[in-house]
Amino acid sequence: MQEGQQSYTFGSRTFVLDKAKAEAALAAKRVVGGRETMTFNLLPLRYVWAYELYRTMKANHWEPEDVPMQRDVQQWRSDTVLSDVDRWIVQMGVGYFSAAEGIVGDNILHVVRELMTASELKLVLGRHAHEENIHADSLLYMISSLGIDPHECEAMFDDVPTIVAKNEFVTRASQALRRELDMNDPGDKQLLARNIFVFGQCMEGTQFYGLFGMILSLYRQGKLPGIGTMFRYTLRDESNHIELFRRLLLELAAENPEIWTPAFREELRALMAEAVELEKRFIRDCLPIGAVGLSAPEFERYIDYIADRRLEGVGLEPLVGGIENPLPWLAELMDIRKEQNFFEGRVTEYQKASALASVSDDEL
Repeated sequence: MQEGQQSYTFGSRTFVLDKAKAEAALAAKRVVGGRETMTFNLLPLRYVWAYELYRTMKANHWEPEDVPMQRDVQQWRSDTVLSDVDRWIVQMGVGYFSAAEGIVGDNILHVVRELMTASELKLVLGRHAHEENIHADSLLYMISSLGIDPHECEAMFDDVPTIVAKNEFVTRASQALRRELDMNDPGDKQLLARNIFVFGQCMEGTQFYGLFGMILSLYRQGKLPGIGTMFRYTLRDESNHIELFRRLLLELAAENPEIWTPAFREELRALMAEAVELEKRFIRDCLPIGAVGLSAPEFERYIDYIADRRLEGVGLEPLVGGIENPLPWLAELMDIRKEQNFFEGRVTEYQKASALASVSDDEL
């Protein structure tokens, strides 16, 4: 038996395993351009953080039908509880997210996951895509429960100019990779890094927060508790998605330092600046901030605050700097380890006991 080999005997049969070969396979694991294999063997793990994040995401699993909608339906039909502005915010929220979640899921499955070569990265990205399906399903549940015309939702996504602009911003980052790519080419690696940054830090990490804040401001006032709860669960999931794409970007840059040039870093900051401006235009155009008791300057400053956190999380300079969270109550609504039971008025644990982590203020 050669050096580095180890034999195992079971009954009358002996198997010789090559430890050195296994170690070489582990060393060949990379985000992109690593060892190509058709097998889905997770062990040995190189990206332990990805597997741990997968377990966290799995433990946070939820189903839309678990959330009661009776009170929401009653409020939706009432002329005294909800105003026309409240209904507009909900219609805008479900209209935008019902399509936006699909854009994210499609990009994960058909762009990012296809380019990964480490099995544990494919595993957690598969979970990410699955959660986008849950979010899309939850929006369908909201629409059908309230009796909202689905064609109106589609029209909002297709016809509202500031939504169309947000859509085009992210889809061009996805379309650029829908061709034959060479993951040995630094230019193609930068295309992937740009995609991961745009979808993780700009779209899910920043542009989603305008409507999230508006929906949760209604929830905070005791309005539409079922919808508010589903958006809280969704935002908890989004926090994990943001972290996943943050770590992917950092790993990709660490393994391919030639792409992480000063010019490329400034390009990413410029993309975030564009994302922030598009989100502020959308907020000014579509969201009646003052009508739900929020200050427009504070709300826009919250977008600046979030954007700076995303940039700093990937080692980039903030756009503004020195901003404190102007809406701390949003952070409080993120802590959903305990959720009020709608029927019994008692606190129940929604998150499974095996969860490895929950969202904290620092992760917002």
